[in-house]
Amino acid sequence: MKILLVEDNQILVDELKSFFEEQGYLVEVATSFNLASQKVAVYEYDVIILDLGLPDGNGLDLIPLVRKTSTETIILILTARDAVEDKVKGLESGADDYLTKPFHKAELNARVRSQLRRKKFAGKNELTFHEIRVDLQAAQVFVKGQPLNLTRKEYDLLIYFLYNPNRLLTKESIAEHLWGDHIDQADSFDFIYNHIKNLRKKIMAAGGKNYVKAMYGMGYKFSEESK
Repeated sequence: MKILLVEDNQILVDELKSFFEEQGYLVEVATSFNLASQKVAVYEYDVIILDLGLPDGNGLDLIPLVRKTSTETIILILTARDAVEDKVKGLESGADDYLTKPFHKAELNARVRSQLRRKKFAGKNELTFHEIRVDLQAAQVFVKGQPLNLTRKEYDLLIYFLYNPNRLLTKESIAEHLWGDHIDQADSFDFIYNHIKNLRKKIMAAGGKNYVKAMYGMGYKFSEESK
């Protein structure tokens, strides 16, 4: 899962970036409205944690920019403003939740996870696809009841597939989901093949079927029809 943290307080940025990376998220940072607007125009995010008081603009103005292209992105406002009218305006603009500073990181994480379950996974605590089951709370994957030992990238890749079953996913979209805008620095997408190969191998070793279909020259599809 990919988070964009829009915040100009560098101390808080460092704390939250480290915290969410420890939770297994891919975290990108924008310390200004201008940089944030550039990022949301090019990249898609699962979650945006948004400060309102940015040095070059109001964070609220970023919300409609996001909503033009995505209704699925979770927007959580994080700000020192605690007036009721600010909360109402933020939620009416399209934000999903609102948390005022100071706050506990554990509560912020709980709200993010709750919104992910509600919005991305229709309130579910687990995902199932035939013999594959994912415990979203524990970030644990099972095949025929047997737990799989996946790396973080393999887990994120599987979740991306399960969230988009039977849909063609380009190599570019997979790369961006796994690596964020840092993918611009990559020379090739060979690493995607390696992650898919390892994920496929682990699922099949546990008795599962191979649902990952390579679409030559286009990308991959996690299909109901196994090879």
